[in-house]
Order: sequence, then structure tokens, then C-alpha cells
Amino acid sequence: MTLVQLEYIVAVDTYRSFVTAAEKCFVTQPTLSMQVQKLEELLSVKLFDRSKQPVSPTEIGSQIIAQARVILQESGKIKELINSQQQDVLGELRIGVIPTVAPYLLPQVISAMLEKYPELKLMIWEYTTEDIIHHLKTGVLDCGILATPLTDANILEIPLYYENFVSYISKNSKLYKKKAIDAEDLNDENIWLLNEGHCMRNQVLNICRSTKNNRLQGLEYNTGSVETLVRMVDLNGGATLLPELAIAELNVKQTNKIRHFKSPEPVREISLVTHKNYIKKRMLNALKDEILEIIPKTMKQKKKKDIVGI
Repeated sequence: MTLVQLEYIVAVDTYRSFVTAAEKCFVTQPTLSMQVQKLEELLSVKLFDRSKQPVSPTEIGSQIIAQARVILQESGKIKELINSQQQDVLGELRIGVIPTVAPYLLPQVISAMLEKYPELKLMIWEYTTEDIIHHLKTGVLDCGILATPLTDANILEIPLYYENFVSYISKNSKLYKKKAIDAEDLNDENIWLLNEGHCMRNQVLNICRSTKNNRLQGLEYNTGSVETLVRMVDLNGGATLLPELAIAELNVKQTNKIRHFKSPEPVREISLVTHKNYIKKRMLNALKDEILEIIPKTMKQKKKKDIVGI
């Protein structure tokens, strides 16, 4: 049994395709299939049901693949030990980020890291929280940046900052004249929301428990974009909630539509999350340090703030 064979069966399980797994492992499909078959012969079990599309692991195959992931994670620590002795930040770091964080945080972080660590390769995807957690557990991602707290014993959370929610109010709203608002003030407003699957949608609903959904008769609008929520308020009235870092993207007229909540302000906790057995500590610490470098000091404290669940 070899580590390469274990990498191959993990790849097939991850992508549920021998062809895609071979592409991701940079080998030909016959080479990968031959190695998987050799491992099956060695273990005297069938790891995959090839009659199904997509390919799926057998019952015993699922158990063996789960152990293979543990073995590969543990073996990867050897390389990490060497890197830590060399005091270098190098290698590949695969990051998943929720869409309501990525555009406001990552541009500065990426440019700083690539300049400071020329031998580091960043691979970044925008995913929902559910997808990030899944990919952390299957080894597709090394870490994620998302809203917490989560309730998963297999995920390690490293809180980074506490971001206020702010309201974005149409000029036609009776709330426009207010300088600061309570969550109850939004009860009679038509609130534009992100679509299902986005944790920020759940957080907004937790803040505005009695509000109506995005309305307009004959319209059901589904979006994963904060910028689209802003546009809908601008053109169709109503209100929405935005993360604080998004304010920097607004023009002067739009900034005038921002209303902060009265204390304690609702916030979301943004964390760097990894699988509990993560190994790329130097790269992860470098990422954490760069994020904290650009985050305002006031956002690193959670005093007088109300963390909203997801």
C-alpha cells in the first residue's frame, strides 16, 4: 500500500469520477485506475461501485477512504515540520471564502501575501458555508473564511474580527430620517435578502425576526450578491442589511442611506476555520496575520456587540 494509492482513492471519492480524479492528480486515467485496482486486490475488497454514475464508494470503501484521509493528513505533517524548520512560507494554500466576505477582504490580503511570500501559491474559491465545511472535511480545501460560530466538533475556529451589520434604507422609507435604528424599526419594512444557502440571509432573518421578505408583486428575486441588494433598494425601495466592510464600496449618495443600529449593535463573527487535523500552520498563520493587519482595531473587539447566530 502506498500514499499515492491513498491519494488516488481520496481523489475519486472527492470528485466521484475517475477521469476528473486523474486530471486533479496530474496522471492519466488508466494509470489512476490501475493503482486503485491494485489497492483493491491488495485489500481484497471493492472500494468503488463503478456501475453507478457518478461513481460512489462501497460501504467498506467509505470507511477505508475516511482512514486514508487521516493517513494523508498525518503524513503531510512531515513536510510541514521541515517547512517550519526552514522558517519559510511556501507551498499551496487552498482557501474557501463566503461571497459576503471575499470582495471586501481578499483583494488587499492577496496582494500583500503574494508580495511578501513569492513562493506561496494561493488558490481561492467563493463557496457557501455548507460547501466550505464539506470541502474542509474531504481535503479539497485547507481553510475557510466564514461566519461563526459553527456547531461542528471536526472544525477548528480561529475568530478574526467582529463585523457590524448596518441597514441600507431607501430614501422613500420613513426610517430614512432616523440617525440610528433598532431591529424592531425594520418590522414594517420590505427587506431584500440573499437567497437560500447564504449564512448572512439567516443572520439577517435572526435580526429582523418580524420583517417581510423581498416583495414586489409578481417578483421572486434570488441573489448571492450584496451589491445586487444595494441596487434593488436604490431602484425599488425597501431596505436591506449590509456587512460593515461593504460600506467602503458605496458612493457618497449611497453612503447617506446607511443607518447604524443602536447599541448593542448586531455583528457577525468572522473566523479562519480549518479541519481539526490541519497541518499547514505556517501558511495559515501568515494568512491570519495579513487579515488582522488590514482590519480596523474597533472590529477586533466584541464588547458592546451582539453576535448573531447563523
